[in-house]
Amino acid sequence: MTDEAVQVATTILHDEPCQLGEGPTYDQASDTAWWSDILGKTLFEHRFATGETRRHALPFMASQLSFVDDGRQLVAADKGLFLRDVASGELTLVNPLEADNAATRSNDGRTHPSGALWIGTMGLNGERGAGAIYWFRGGEVRQLYPNANIPNAICFAPDGRTGYFTGTVSGKLMRVALDPATGLPTEQPSVIFEVPADDAEAHLDGAVVDADGLIWVARWGGARVTALAPDGTVVREVPVPARQSSCPAFVGAKLDRMLVTTAHQGLDAESRAADPEAGKIFLLDFPMRGRADPRVLL
Repeated sequence: MTDEAVQVATTILHDEPCQLGEGPTYDQASDTAWWSDILGKTLFEHRFATGETRRHALPFMASQLSFVDDGRQLVAADKGLFLRDVASGELTLVNPLEADNAATRSNDGRTHPSGALWIGTMGLNGERGAGAIYWFRGGEVRQLYPNANIPNAICFAPDGRTGYFTGTVSGKLMRVALDPATGLPTEQPSVIFEVPADDAEAHLDGAVVDADGLIWVARWGGARVTALAPDGTVVREVPVPARQSSCPAFVGAKLDRMLVTTAHQGLDAESRAADPEAGKIFLLDFPMRGRADPRVLL
């Protein structure tokens, strides 16, 4: 099904532009969405019941948030993995992550159905080969893929048997077989999709998998979210009103709406004028069947 066949209602969920909006997630129990402005060192909390959006200043660049339980979150940041108390905002270091490398920070990540977190790191200026993808669960950290080029699109099939990821610079979406009980790879990754040369500016960024197994990937520079079948076939294109769309998440009581973060990072005055919605947070309404993010296992 193409975007022409689908009616998409788009609204601005939050109009304060993020330099680099990323890592959206949603808690069904509290009907609350969370996302980060990485470069702005800010965590945002949006309560759908009231329409209120709260800002939480952070002492570091955070890129991803997972839920541990109703009162605690795990935040991935440039200085490591931190436990965050929802009520107080207190942060406690759980595990360092490349703490000896001041030239990298955390980037894209997502929690596997087993409770394992996959989290990527990248060079502060996007240097080639500076990043890696790590696996974390139960206090243990393992490096899965070194020398990564801006890890992104980390997400998992509903049954936990397949993982997806990209090195944004490569333009290739990878698929890898996983142990569903641990979230660890059991085979070597293979390419299922590559950005066509005539669409090279629409980079692969953050992604999430829906209840039907479709991979929804934000297209940085492409002003859209692309839905891919598990074999890499393009199923649908949904427009986003900002060119640098960075990551989608399913929200709402039925998980049938999509929140998309965007960014104005790197845009000069002329580019900002041509892309006035850059950095805002959008809510897309169209037929979909989302899934809840699993809780991470400390």
